[in-house]
This record gives sequence, structure tokens and C-alpha cells, in this order.
Amino acid sequence: MVKTASKNIRHLSITELEQYFEAIGEKKFRAKQVWEWLWQKGAQSFADMSNLSKDLRQKLGDNFFLPAITMDATQYSEDGTIKTRFKTHEGHLCEGVLIPTDSRNTACVSSQIGCSLSCRFCATGYIERKRNLDFDEIYDEVVLLNKESEKIYGKKLSNIVFMGMGEPLLNYKNVLKAIERITAEDGLAMSPRRITVSTAGVAKMIKQLGDDQVRFKLALSLHAANDTKRNEIMPINETNNLKAIVDALNHFYKQTKNEITLEYILFNNFNDSKKDADELIKIYRQVPADLVNIIEYNPIDFAKFEKPSEERMSEFMSYLEKNKVNARLRHSRGKDIDAACGQLANKG
Repeated sequence: MVKTASKNIRHLSITELEQYFEAIGEKKFRAKQVWEWLWQKGAQSFADMSNLSKDLRQKLGDNFFLPAITMDATQYSEDGTIKTRFKTHEGHLCEGVLIPTDSRNTACVSSQIGCSLSCRFCATGYIERKRNLDFDEIYDEVVLLNKESEKIYGKKLSNIVFMGMGEPLLNYKNVLKAIERITAEDGLAMSPRRITVSTAGVAKMIKQLGDDQVRFKLALSLHAANDTKRNEIMPINETNNLKAIVDALNHFYKQTKNEITLEYILFNNFNDSKKDADELIKIYRQVPADLVNIIEYNPIDFAKFEKPSEERMSEFMSYLEKNKVNARLRHSRGKDIDAACGQLANKG
């Protein structure tokens, strides 16, 4: 009978690895070698671990598996944005995006395969959620996008945003564990201040982030500043209304003092009037937000929404600025390869 390895080696702690090597009569330092391959050198298989003997690599393969995410397809935008479709060990697909600017190279990563929230304007919301990504798979996305950044642009990632496929706070433990590994000295050693987690508004878990004293930034995908309109485009609002979200964001800030950003996509003749701006200003004044990102809408096949005219967007921005709102109009990158905000749908 053939024994099938069932334990993911990256789910072991360094101590557990040391115990394994001692149990098979190997020196304890082998654990550190393997740990470096897993978390710093980006090994995608045991065969990559070139400073281990062939016999030892065979033993690892017999006892553990290493289900690393691989790059399945890559698309290059005219504006320099790179979209990568990743494949999991069992063949599921998710996407990540590398967004380069003069001052930073940002990785936009996914936390789930598909999404369960069904936001009406988002392509991912029309894909069934297959499963959560494990923390090591999220870590792989960052490692692979970092390699792309170094290969194409000659510099490492400077920032990470959890704004890809899925709702990060519905995969809470894996997202936090991934960030722990990304920020660890024996991981990618990235500052948590350079990481932003975006949520559609899971109030209970926003409060939990505060209680867990996380050190990364938080972004709320707001997109409508009254409950009626938000219910229409974001069904999650029916169980997490704006009052609950405002309370949760205030709790988060009180506990962490971390930066909060409000994200607001403008939809033509839906949330782009002066009245809508007034409602947005009201929310902004109830929350300790550093910034409101006004985002131009990127049309998708399934949705009826349209982008407002440049003039209408400019008027909306001017009104916010006149009312002392720290707002920035964000032009989306990678639209020509369906890599822009709300467009990720494994079309590749």
C-alpha cells in the first residue's frame, strides 16, 4: 500500500520541524535550512531544496506535501500593470495584480477563490466561492508577484493590498497568518504599515481586528453612503448596516490608531449627486478616516452600471474638497487586461 503524505509542511512550526528531523535521526539545523526554503527562498517543491541530500528530499516528499501556488497565465497592460492568474495544487484559479508607479510597486492579492458577497458591480462577485485560500497560498501570491516586480522593474514590492478576489475578513485567520509570515523577520520582513486589508464591511470582524491589535491599515469599500442604496449594490449591508460599520471602525481605530481609508466607486446617476456627496461627508465625519479614495468605475459584462463623465466626477471631487474632505480621485490601472478594480474574474 502506497502511503500518501497528508501534512502540509508549511503548516508546521519551526519547533515541529526540528522535532521531525530529530525523530528521523537528522541534525536539528536541517529544520532551519528547510524553513528558509519554505519562507525566504520561495521553494515550490522539495526538489528545489538543493542543499539537502536527495535521500532527505525523498523522505520529506514521503511524509509531507508542499501545495505551492503556481503561475498559470500572465497579462501585461499598456500602463505597466501585470495581472497573474494563479493555480492552486488542485487546479482552482485566482488572480493577483502588480501595480507599478514611480514611487511604489504594489501587489494586489486575493484571499478567496471566488467570493460569497455578490456585490453587484464586481466581477468576482459573480463567481461562486470555491474555498478560502490558505495562509501559505496567500504568501505564495506575494512571493510570485515580488519575483515579477524584481524581474520586470528591478525592485522589490513596496506595498501589499488585500483588494483582489474575495472578502479578507471572511478568511480571517488565514489572512492574519499570511500577514504574520509576510512581516516576519524570517519571512519577507515587510512592514505591516505597508499592508492594507480591504473589507466590504464585516462589522464583527472589523472589531476583532481592533481587539487583536493588528498593525496594518484598513480600507472600507463603502460605495454608497445610505443603507437603501448600499443594500442594493452590496447585499452584505443588510446584515452589516452603516451604523454597525461606523461603530466597528471607531472601535478599530480606538484600539489600534491605524490608518483607515474609505473607498467609494462613482456610478453614473446612482451615487454621484450632491446629495450622495453630502451623505458621504456625513459618514466621513463619523469615522476617523485619513482619506476617501474616489474610484472611477470599470465596467464589467454582468452589471448595468456606467462610469460618470469626467465633468461629473470633477464636480463631485470639488464638492468634497470644498467641504474639507481629504479625497483623492483614483484612476484605475490595467483596464485593458481586466486587472482594474472590480474586474478580476479569472478571464486570463
